[in-house]
Amino acid sequence: MCLGIPGQITELMDEHEHLARVEVSGVGRVVNIGLLEDEHLQPGDWVLIHVGFAMSKIDEEEAQLALASLQMMGAAYTDEVQALLSSGSSFDARPGWSA
Repeated sequence: MCLGIPGQITELMDEHEHLARVEVSGVGRVVNIGLLEDEHLQPGDWVLIHVGFAMSKIDEEEAQLALASLQMMGAAYTDEVQALLSSGSSFDARPGWSA
């Protein structure tokens, strides 16, 4: 299963035509947009990012839906960990660790 993260392009990088600065939930990062060269991306466009590559151009509605889904998944994980910790279990949320 691949996880795509929506990000909004804030700047096309002059130094390299296949790089763009994007904002993902308030955090800026540089991603490779070379796979989408036929999309004619511009600042303000939304892209779906996987391991540093923009995989597809998406609209703002799809981006907001994806962000909401990711936040829900994170909340469900946090709730599950809290339930396990409060049950008195010796569970430690860090993989490979135990109490």
